[in-house]
Amino acid sequence: MLPAIICRREKKKSMPDEREIRLQRLHALREQGINPYPNNVERTHSIADVLAHFAEFMGPEGSYTLVGRIRLLRDMGKAAFAKIEDGTASIQVYFRVNDLGAEAYRTVKLLDLGDFVEVSGFLFVTRTGERTLHVRRYRIISKGLRPLPEKYHGLEDKEIRQRKRYLDLIANGDEVKQVFVIRSRVITAMRRFLDDHGFYEFETPILQPLYGGATARPFVTHHNALDRDLYLRIAVELYLKRLIVGGFECVYEIGRNFRNEGIDRSHNPEFTMLEWYQAYADYNDMMKLVEEMVAFIAQEVKGSMHIVYQGAEIDLTPPWPRIPLLDAIAEHTGIDVNQFPDKESLAAEMQARGYEADPKLGRGRLIDDLKSAMIRKGTPALRQAFFLIDYPLDVSPLTKQHREIPGLVERFQPFLGGLECGNAYTELNDPLDQRTRFEDQMRQRAQGDDEAQVLDEDFLEALEIGMPPTGGVGIGVDRLVMLMADQESIRDVILFPTMRKTVEDKEQEL
Repeated sequence: MLPAIICRREKKKSMPDEREIRLQRLHALREQGINPYPNNVERTHSIADVLAHFAEFMGPEGSYTLVGRIRLLRDMGKAAFAKIEDGTASIQVYFRVNDLGAEAYRTVKLLDLGDFVEVSGFLFVTRTGERTLHVRRYRIISKGLRPLPEKYHGLEDKEIRQRKRYLDLIANGDEVKQVFVIRSRVITAMRRFLDDHGFYEFETPILQPLYGGATARPFVTHHNALDRDLYLRIAVELYLKRLIVGGFECVYEIGRNFRNEGIDRSHNPEFTMLEWYQAYADYNDMMKLVEEMVAFIAQEVKGSMHIVYQGAEIDLTPPWPRIPLLDAIAEHTGIDVNQFPDKESLAAEMQARGYEADPKLGRGRLIDDLKSAMIRKGTPALRQAFFLIDYPLDVSPLTKQHREIPGLVERFQPFLGGLECGNAYTELNDPLDQRTRFEDQMRQRAQGDDEAQVLDEDFLEALEIGMPPTGGVGIGVDRLVMLMADQESIRDVILFPTMRKTVEDKEQEL
């Protein structure tokens, strides 16, 4: 077994000193006519493949070419050991002056931790039982100029890990990579599920002349050639509905949305959403599809419909409980919203019970704030899988009114492990009602609610052409990955999350 010893030239050097030493070695290689960044690489096997067939491949008659990054290096004078790793596994390699020759072996002295090498030779087992490649020929294929994070203690500073994810992936290896492998598998499973259910995937504009489909502030940019402001989309809803108007029955999109809002453990300004729309369906059909899809993803990714998130076991087996929103609020906050018919009385009651409440907000927004406060309490029942259903009309401007309960709409949100993971409706397809809702949203904007939606005449024109009864769903991909990967923060499942400025960022501003 290769000891966990780093060659002495890695020790007790400041980063500028270390970089200067590495630059000197780089120049020394070039002076010897060696290109430290060659164009081509030869590789006969991955390290994992060699290890899987080691007994079969072992012996001096074999010849295998591996590539990888040097993670450990020990110079013993006329011989040296190194540990290299590729994207599949790691293996010890053994350099010896008698095999390489004095001239080639001198370049081994110019290697550093983090360099990438191509090594060719035969496989053997050391006296201590370590599977090893005995190097007959090697070359450097990429010279690292900055030191790696210390391997055995990892990179622990959370902000550096998120800001410099490449260092996090190197230092914390399999643990971090597994999170993003899970992310990839979650998205693959989403696509497979929807494709198998007859949905078609489409791409809609990211730059939009109007933003809509959600309650949020947008990012604004300017198109120089057209001399007009455009918005980064906050949702894909209104464009996918246009496809339903055009005759497609089952459509979806997985893509980036952008909302100019705060950052916390479940919010990042740039995030990934799945949205789908199905003609001739309602929110009951959508609930069934959501619970089936999440259960399918869990089975594909975790191998079970029972998962653990932040210490709580969650049963994702369908069907999930359907709980009316106002009933849940009454049970968990003690406030019977129906007893407070206007925003002023509801705000006063919320404040009396210790909840934050802004009387300038509409009654529906206050109810939504109560819902969020309720979920934050994190009682065991609220950490399971369930749907909150039947929301206030005035915070659901794109949703069809409830078929039985006046003042409510046919809307639901799935909650998993205390995470709000989506939003779904029986979609509003009455163009006159939709215009009235948009106009009410514009009044709310005029009263100071800068997250209220804007009136979209082109979308209204599309609705007037005719949209069939439709069910629609939006799922937060990042939050679903948090659940499947058991990660507490959204930043830990986004490779490069949005971060605050550093001094270096300010110095590099254009």
